[in-house]
Order: sequence, then C-alpha cells, then structure tokens
Amino acid sequence: MSQVRAAFNKASDNYEENGFLQKEIATRLNAKLDIISTNPKVILDLGAGTGLLSRQLSKRFVDSQLICLDFAQNSLKNNPTPHKICANANHLPLADNSVDIVISSLMMQWCPDLGQLLSEAHRVLKNDGLILFSTFGPDTLKELKKSWSVVDNKTHVNTFTDMHDIGDQLLGAGFQSPVMEMETLTLTYQTVTDLLRDLKAIGAQSVGNRSKSLTGKDKFKLMVEMYESFRRDGKLPATYEVIYGHAWRRISTIGKIELNNN
Repeated sequence: MSQVRAAFNKASDNYEENGFLQKEIATRLNAKLDIISTNPKVILDLGAGTGLLSRQLSKRFVDSQLICLDFAQNSLKNNPTPHKICANANHLPLADNSVDIVISSLMMQWCPDLGQLLSEAHRVLKNDGLILFSTFGPDTLKELKKSWSVVDNKTHVNTFTDMHDIGDQLLGAGFQSPVMEMETLTLTYQTVTDLLRDLKAIGAQSVGNRSKSLTGKDKFKLMVEMYESFRRDGKLPATYEVIYGHAWRRISTIGKIELNNN
C-alpha cells in the first residue's frame, strides 16, 4: 500500500489533466444519485483524491457536510473541499452511525481487504444510510494481461474483484439489498507505450506496467508485439470493466420485544 500511496502522491499535481476516464466515471457515478431519494446531512467521499467527484457532490448537496478522505496527502492538497481527512479507509477515524452516504469512485480496487473496508463503511453509516461506489472488474486491461501472459507467468496487471463477489461481501458486511451493475468502456491508443504512460500519469503504474529495466528489453518487446494483435482500425484498445454498486445499511426491528414494567 505504501507504494500505491507514493505513486498517487507523485501523480497528484497532474492527475486531473490525465484522468479522463476517472473524471467520466465520477460523473456517471454522481448521476446515479438522480434516482435515489435522499437528503443527507453528512456525506463521506471515500478515496476523494483531488476532487473529481467531490466538486460534483458539493454542487448537488449544497446544504450537506462533505467529508473528503484519502490516504494520499498530496492528492487531498489539490482537493478544494474544506473538510478533508488523510487516513486509511480500512480504519476510518469517524464515529459509529455518523454518516448518511458513503460514496467512492475508483478507490475500492486499491484496498487489499475489501471486507474490512465495507465493514468500516457499514459501521460509520447511520440506519438507512447508503453506500454507492464504482470500481474496476476482472476484464479491466484484459488486452494487457493477455499480452503479458505470453511473456511469463508473473503478475503484471492487478487482479480485480468480480461484481458478484463484491455483492456477497456487501451482504457479509451487513448491508441489505445490494444492486450491482457493469459496463465496458474502451480507450484507444497509438502505441502500448502511450497506454503505460497514461497509467503512470495517474499513479496507476502498478496496475499494468513493469518497466523495461525490471522485465528485460526482450520480454517487454514480446509483450508489445503480442498487444499489436489487438489493433483495430489503426488503434490499440484498452478495455475497462466498470462496476457500479449500491446498498443500504438497515437495521430491522422485526422480532425485537419491548418490555414494559409498568
């Protein structure tokens, strides 16, 4: 996790300039609130980064308190929201039952213990509180994965969690009525190097890139040659499987017995 934090801190100054896909997914996630009826007092933007989603939430919920939390301090410095916390999402420095909405755009895939993250979100949410998120699924960067697999059996691209497994973990954390959706977005590049440069520019080089010095020029060249087999209409595709999900924290009162001593 320290390497991931360092990468995001390093990329923070130019993150929004390079994070086209991240900005688009944040906008799509924000739009999902259009059909969810809620009037939150406190919102937690989990993994808020430089504020791609935070700015949109501030405009949507002008009377709400928005708390932006991220583990990369430099990213938070570039986030214009006044209420910011630099902390680990697996250990939220917030009181039980203190938040109405936990919302997170493209952060969950960086958490090695998703169950712990969801348990913490459940803990800080009030009854009838909402968790809403986006993350990446297993088909993300599938072309890059396939190209590296020809070279060796090492892990060059992160493994992302299937949306059905995320749904199960939501239930395991105590959430009710999870709803999962998926869409596929494809970016195109002139060269593989352009793709790897983009990943590095947003702090995600650990997702899909081992440098030539680490893998050797011959292996890197073989990977690039394999990736060329995916070229269509003069462009190289990079697939992203985007998962959206939401669920509710609801404590049932059914079956509880009230004692009256009068």
